[in-house]
Amino acid sequence: MAEPYTRAKVLFTYFLLLMLQAPAFSLLCAKVMATEAKTVVSVFSDKNTNQLILDVESALARTQAMQGIIPKWAADEITKKATVEYMSVYDVEREYKIVGHRLVARLNVWKKSLDYGAEEFIHFGATTVDILDTVLVLQLKNSVDLLIQDLLEIEGKFLKIAKGNLGTFMAGRTRGQHALPVTFGKKVSTWLAENRRNIDRLAHIKTKLNASGILKGAVGTYLGLGQTAFETEALVMAELGLEPPSVADWHGIRDVFAEYGLTLALISKSFGRLGGELILLQMTELGETLEVLGKGDVGSSTMPQKRNPKGPARLVEYSRSIPRYSEIILDDMVNSFERDGPRADHYLKVISIESEKMLADANRLLGQLRINKETMRLNLDITKGLILSQRLTFFLANKIGKDTANQLMHEVALFAYKNNVSLAEAVRGHKRAAREFSEGDLARLLDPETYIGLAIEQTEKIIKEIELLRGNP
Repeated sequence: MAEPYTRAKVLFTYFLLLMLQAPAFSLLCAKVMATEAKTVVSVFSDKNTNQLILDVESALARTQAMQGIIPKWAADEITKKATVEYMSVYDVEREYKIVGHRLVARLNVWKKSLDYGAEEFIHFGATTVDILDTVLVLQLKNSVDLLIQDLLEIEGKFLKIAKGNLGTFMAGRTRGQHALPVTFGKKVSTWLAENRRNIDRLAHIKTKLNASGILKGAVGTYLGLGQTAFETEALVMAELGLEPPSVADWHGIRDVFAEYGLTLALISKSFGRLGGELILLQMTELGETLEVLGKGDVGSSTMPQKRNPKGPARLVEYSRSIPRYSEIILDDMVNSFERDGPRADHYLKVISIESEKMLADANRLLGQLRINKETMRLNLDITKGLILSQRLTFFLANKIGKDTANQLMHEVALFAYKNNVSLAEAVRGHKRAAREFSEGDLARLLDPETYIGLAIEQTEKIIKEIELLRGNP
C-alpha cells in the first residue's frame, strides 16, 4: 500500500531533490529567467507556450528520475534539450498539419533532438490535459504578476493626482445634479482605494492559481503516475514555482479560471466607470478635465473644434467587451462528467491581453490628464449658492427645529429656482427666512470652500494608507 500523502513528506522530498539535482534545478531557473515574459502578449506567445510545455515535461522527468520511475540519464538528456531551440514554432506547425494534435505535434518535434533513447521517457504517465492545464496555470499566474505591476503604476498616477488636488474645490454630484461641495482630491481618493482593492483581488486569485497545477490524469484519478502520484505531482509543481496542489480534481470544473475571468471583468468595470466620468467631466458644458493629446491629433474630420475624449472612450469599450469574454469563461464550468465540453483557453488568453491593453490605456490617459482647477471652482458657483442650502438648513435647525427648517429652505430654494436668483437673494426675499440670517451669517455660510466636511483629511488618510502598502511611508 502506498504511503499516505503528507505535506511534510512532500517538502522533505522536494528539498532532497534540490540537493541531489541542484544543477538541473539551476538550469531550469536560468531558462525561466532568461525567457521571462515582459508582457501578457509574450506570456501567451507560441514560443513561450512551447517553453512552458518543455519546463513542465522536464520537471516531470526529473521528479520521476529522483523517485526511481525513469532512468536519471534520460531525465538529464530531457532537461538538457528542454529549450525552444529544439521545439521551434515553425516545426511544430508543420507537424501539426500532419497529426492534428497540438501537444503530440510538439512532442514529436522535440523527440527528434533527444539521444540515447531518452524520448521513450518523455511524458511518462501524463496526459495532454495535465500538461496544457498546468501551462495555462503558469501563464495566468505570470499574467497576474504583470497586471498587478500595471495597476501599481496606475496607483502611482492616482497618488500624484490626489496629492496635487487636496484643496481643489468642485461640485459633488449625485444623479447628475449638484449635491454638495467636495474636492477633486477626494474624488481621486475613491479611485485610488478602488484600484488597491483590484490589486488585492488579483493577489487573491494568484493564491488559487498557485495551488492549481495538476497531474491527475484523464479522469482525475492519478492513473498513469503510479502509487507515488501524489508526491510526483507536488514535487513537479514545486519545481515550477507552484505550491502543493489540492488532491481534488478540477479538470471538468474550472472554477478558478472562471474566478480569474470574473475578476478581470470587475476590474474592467472600475475603469469603465472612470472613463465614463472623465467623458462627462470633459463635456463642453463642464470642462473640468481635459485629455491632452498630441498637436496633430484630430478630434473630428468635419468639426475642427472637437476635442474628443479618446482614452476615456476606450476604457468604456473595454468595460463592455472584457465582461463578455468572462461570460464565456464562466460558461466553461458547465461540463459533462469528468472533463467533456468546449474549452475556454483561447478566451483566457484574449481576456488577459485585453486587460493589459486596458491598463496601458488607463496609464497613458492619467499621464495626459489636465485638471482645470479654475473651471471646477467656477462650476461650484453655477447654482448661485443653492449647493449650500443644506448648510443653511442645519443652521436653522438649531433655531426652529429640523423639520421646520427643512420645509422653510425648500420654499427658499424653490423661489430661487423660479426667479433665477441666488440663494442669498432668495433668503433676503423670504420674510421668515430673512429674520433668521444676518448678512454676516450668509457670507460665512455661503462659502463652499468651508463646507467640504473631512474631504481633505479623508484624502490624506487614504494616501497615507496606500503609501504604507507601497512601502513609501
